[in-house]
Amino acid sequence: MPKKSTKKYQRFTPVYTITPKMAQALMRIEAAKQSVEHLPITPAVLKKLKETSRLHSIHYSTAIEGNRLTLEEATQVIQRAAHFRGRERDESEVKGYFSALAEVERLAARSLPISEKTIQTLHALVMAGGKSKVRPSHYREGQNVIKDSETSKIVYMPPEAADVPNLMQALVKWINTEPELPCPIKAGLSHYQFATIHPYYDGNGRTARLLATLIMHEGGYSLRGIYSLDEYYAKHLTIYYDALAVGPSHNYYLGRAEADMTKWLEFFCMGAAQAFESVQRQASEAAIRKKSDASSVMRRLDARQRQALELFVSDEIVTAKQIGSLFGFRPRTCSQLCQKWVGEGFLVIVDTSKKGRRYSLAKEFTVLIQ
Repeated sequence: MPKKSTKKYQRFTPVYTITPKMAQALMRIEAAKQSVEHLPITPAVLKKLKETSRLHSIHYSTAIEGNRLTLEEATQVIQRAAHFRGRERDESEVKGYFSALAEVERLAARSLPISEKTIQTLHALVMAGGKSKVRPSHYREGQNVIKDSETSKIVYMPPEAADVPNLMQALVKWINTEPELPCPIKAGLSHYQFATIHPYYDGNGRTARLLATLIMHEGGYSLRGIYSLDEYYAKHLTIYYDALAVGPSHNYYLGRAEADMTKWLEFFCMGAAQAFESVQRQASEAAIRKKSDASSVMRRLDARQRQALELFVSDEIVTAKQIGSLFGFRPRTCSQLCQKWVGEGFLVIVDTSKKGRRYSLAKEFTVLIQ
């Protein structure tokens, strides 16, 4: 084993080139993003699209790791509508990913910097089988090796456990100090580097995909929560693994650490472009079906008001606290926003209590949630 330098693990300096194919994919992503953001989709339709996207992410991400449940069966497990004897581990994986994906959505709404604890918590949820309260996972304390399931041949030997903390610290620092990098590039590089470090014995692939999703969401590329990259990976699984396995050697210390990530980034960006364009088509079709009266009403609302409509899909009356939680606002900021919306005729006060003030949607906007 070559002698390692401590300085090598204090910075993450990715090697890649923005190719014409990658640049084209980034433009496609941006075009689809802009289109979907301005489509007059009602909250009821948006909710259905989100549910479909979430279920696809859960099913396909766990299927990549060998989960045997079909999309329909995974849906039944999430909805607690069925139990499949002999597949308890598969059910646990689906429930775990569901909880972790919900955490990604909560974290993205709060727009907090990504920390090691953030990633450790996502991993803990992935492995917890549906538990909502977990302790952040500790990194592995020994060596792990990735082998071909059929030939038992070593596919990849990650860095030693002693190097993992420094490598993870360097990755997180890089994520939070690269503001000029296009968000899809940052998400793709983070996915690759997390898989490279392989900080856990199990659950690395799912956590890597969740980390990339979180970075996309926090960077303004949530696409209203209605896309799934996991489906693209699962349907191009051989290419996915091949793109991740770049480098002259399966040993981290013999080439993987300095590998050129261009091939992987092309795959990642092309996948994001396809996923975004798929959502664009679905959203356009949904918007056309619901156009009628709702279209002109929807165009009167700003971006935050459109997002707030989601709360009224489930509840006729909502609290100021619910609205604040949706945007990650402090009570005072939320109170000012609600007062503004009441003045604009968007909300109606139904309970004047200062501590528990509650609101309903103005009647003219109820067409948007039906």
